[in-house]
Amino acid sequence: MSFDTEVLIIGAGMSGLGLAVQLIRQFGVRNFELIEKSEDVGGTWLANTYPGCGCDVASHFYSYSFALNPNWTRKYSMQPEIQAYFRSVAEQYRIVENIWFHSIVEKAEWDDVRKVWMVTVLDVKSKSRSVRRAKVLVSAVGALSVPKKCDVEGRDQFKGRMFHSAEWDHGFEWKGKDVIVLGNGCSATQFLPIMANGPGAVKKITQFSRQAQYLSERENPYYSPAFKAAMRYVPLAMRLYRATLYWQMERDYSGFDIEGGKQIREELKRENEAYVKRVAPMKYWDALIPKTEIGCKRKVLDTDYLASLHKENVELVPDDPIETITEKGVRTRSGREVDADAIVLAIGFATQQMLFPMEIVGCGGISLNKYWDTETQSVAQAYFGTCVPSFPNFFIMMGPNTVTGHLSVIYTVECQINFTLRLLAPVLRSLASYRSHLLPSLTPPFLRPAPTTVEVRYDAAVRDTEWTQREAKKLVWSSGCINWAIDEKSGMNNMMYPDWQYWYWLRSIFWKRRDFEYRDERTGEEVRGSVAGKLAVLIATGALVGGMLMGRDWAVDELPRRLRDFDPKILIRSISSGRV
Repeated sequence: MSFDTEVLIIGAGMSGLGLAVQLIRQFGVRNFELIEKSEDVGGTWLANTYPGCGCDVASHFYSYSFALNPNWTRKYSMQPEIQAYFRSVAEQYRIVENIWFHSIVEKAEWDDVRKVWMVTVLDVKSKSRSVRRAKVLVSAVGALSVPKKCDVEGRDQFKGRMFHSAEWDHGFEWKGKDVIVLGNGCSATQFLPIMANGPGAVKKITQFSRQAQYLSERENPYYSPAFKAAMRYVPLAMRLYRATLYWQMERDYSGFDIEGGKQIREELKRENEAYVKRVAPMKYWDALIPKTEIGCKRKVLDTDYLASLHKENVELVPDDPIETITEKGVRTRSGREVDADAIVLAIGFATQQMLFPMEIVGCGGISLNKYWDTETQSVAQAYFGTCVPSFPNFFIMMGPNTVTGHLSVIYTVECQINFTLRLLAPVLRSLASYRSHLLPSLTPPFLRPAPTTVEVRYDAAVRDTEWTQREAKKLVWSSGCINWAIDEKSGMNNMMYPDWQYWYWLRSIFWKRRDFEYRDERTGEEVRGSVAGKLAVLIATGALVGGMLMGRDWAVDELPRRLRDFDPKILIRSISSGRV
């Protein structure tokens, strides 16, 4: 069956753009579409525009390996510069023309008969729907795409402004206002100092926290013109700098092992405690120095947050949680009333609702959510964080257990892209846009690869999940703190990858062929890389040579006729008997 697009990618953020670029660079395929709910590219770096929004990974490593940028202004870049970087990559490779903006995927269903994905797309502006037929479907929506909803009683009563940090209300003027903040993670520690300082500061900001975070000192120098020039003009300078940054972060993994990393964590804990006591007010020391294992929650880089706690217009409330939201503000467990003009929710994302609210339906009409409910104890799991059984030609970028506690997510996603394209190579080479790059005379119909589907085997997926969960229990994320990686109901880890990232990279290269099955979509039979495959290569070579020596008619007409009469069993018996 024909299709509207060969590859359909859901999301034009960091992972969706990266995959699209590599389809062009590695296969010359441009017959793809990206479905994006927003008005521009960048994903989380487009959506998160709260004051002080920035990255906690050095920009020279928080960037694509195939699109190095010598012009980063500082070590840890801010949101506008990061989003502009992704936009520049999209423009460089002309990805923008393939994107459906202001659109969302409502449902994607695998057609068992036609062997294509039927994808229902909603235009959020016109409210019109269309169905796109795609050979390959890729989810690139990310793990941090759905802001967590406020579940505090009375949330609908509040008469002021209430918004999530990932959906910042830029119409709210906070100067001279009273503001309540729920949460003390990365986003809260970035925007609170901006709101509390300077001539446009709030009248009072009251922050409620549930659990202490490990805050570490962060220096964020601006790069000098000389440094930028070295990055641009000195051969391999950026590669070596990236390698240094990688090593500095990767070595932190050795501290995650619950038993083997104790000494490392103790040293880091002492450093953290000393830093907090040097910078923060003494009255908050107990609230700022965690009792849990360091590393159980991702450390937070301090962006002047601790220094801001000295200000009279800032109050941290760690031991009197909010019980009710009222019309004017909040009421705490002790009965204290705190009035506010606005409540900012810095409460994170719904990481356990992976791919929500899309409906993905695979072979036999099974939905992805139902598969996860019945097969993996209601927790999202995927082979290599990427593939799910019964979902052919479907791949998940930033899927289950692909997050790290120490490295750049772009590194991980590039490994996934590498893995995905290696798996998809036989499928992509059967597509028209790939074959159009080849000379027709060199690829007669009988030599063209059969369109195929690829799918991870069920037993391989089960083994991978069992390994992931077994290894994850040995690491600090399972040491007892409340974190976003552990599902509260099952106790399973569906976010973190339990191994060094260089091993993840090696797995993307040396993937196990036996864990996957390829099928000829016309016959439904499994396609194996065997003697027949090698024989096809020899035949193709023979056709090329024969065409050159004996003419095009011989290669296109005579050779196919002879091959139709050829019985490969005779050749195999001859080889085994030693007669050939």
